[in-house]
Amino acid sequence: MIINTKSSIRRHSPVIHGGKIPFKNSDQNIIDFSSNITPLGVPSSVKSIIKKNFDKVQFYPDPSSENVTLNLEKYTHLPKSNIIVGNGAIEILYNFCYAFLSKTTKVLIHIPTFQEYETAVKLNDCKISYFKSLNLSTEMDSFLSQIPKNGCVFLCNPNNPTGELLSKKELLSIIIKAKKLKTLVFIDECFIELVPDGDESVISFVKKYDNLFILRSLTKSFGLPGIRIGYACGSKKIIKILQKIKIPWSVNSIAQDAANEVIKNKSHIKKSNLIIKKELKFLNKNVSSIDGFECISSSTNFILIKTKYNSTKLQKKLLKNKILIRDCKNFRGLNNHYFRIAVKSHKDNVKLVSALETIK
Repeated sequence: MIINTKSSIRRHSPVIHGGKIPFKNSDQNIIDFSSNITPLGVPSSVKSIIKKNFDKVQFYPDPSSENVTLNLEKYTHLPKSNIIVGNGAIEILYNFCYAFLSKTTKVLIHIPTFQEYETAVKLNDCKISYFKSLNLSTEMDSFLSQIPKNGCVFLCNPNNPTGELLSKKELLSIIIKAKKLKTLVFIDECFIELVPDGDESVISFVKKYDNLFILRSLTKSFGLPGIRIGYACGSKKIIKILQKIKIPWSVNSIAQDAANEVIKNKSHIKKSNLIIKKELKFLNKNVSSIDGFECISSSTNFILIKTKYNSTKLQKKLLKNKILIRDCKNFRGLNNHYFRIAVKSHKDNVKLVSALETIK
């Protein structure tokens, strides 16, 4: 039997992510610095909600995630017509690309960044340009000059894996320039709530700029990577189109219940950010003081580290100490001398520093 597929699918290769122990028999005692979620983990209230509502699994979930959307309406201060809920931020990303990008679409992606943007874009045969920078703020004029006409710009703020945070003013300059060129601006704010200092979110701008689309996740802020749920905000027109192509019942009942619980739990984020602020300083100071390691300045709950060592070999060495780091060699724009660590509890961070001190 001959199976005909699009050339973009034949060329497609799934992205390799962190958060998975790289051997068959997973050791529960591994400290996972590769998964950049909140250092506080899952709120205890979520565990209670899941146990309480477990019997819901015998029924179909609400296909429109109505209660979640209403709670997000209060949380984001946006009308529900500007909000869509999805099976993780990834589902929304792929649906966005499927709905609005095509062979004729010129796409600009700042790199190094989350690789799924590129993968989702390539599945739609778009023409991609890359802007490489570890400090985009210092090269903003050059970036603005490369925004395409009738295209799409992808940004992550704060950026994964560098941790760089662009200001509202800088983002607004991109949004306005893109609007003049009839170009969409896709901004991933999945880590924006885990920035201890300042509020640079542009989520409120979707009411004014119909070319702006904001992606958010509940995974990072509330430690729910195993419960897939995320949301996005955009113009009423964009959201209406995405609602039309969304897979039925994509957000399960457990995920919706968990989301309804965490959206109200602002104290969890506040506590997380207190830890992040303190431990960022600890890790930056102590890791950078070790020969062969240089921390890239970060505004959020993870740090990109440049090292004189081979990152893949380093990952294997640290696994012997039951520590897993994110090897960043597969990020476009980086090589095998970069790795990323999440900010975890002080106890775990001390173990990481001690392990790095033994590397030779």
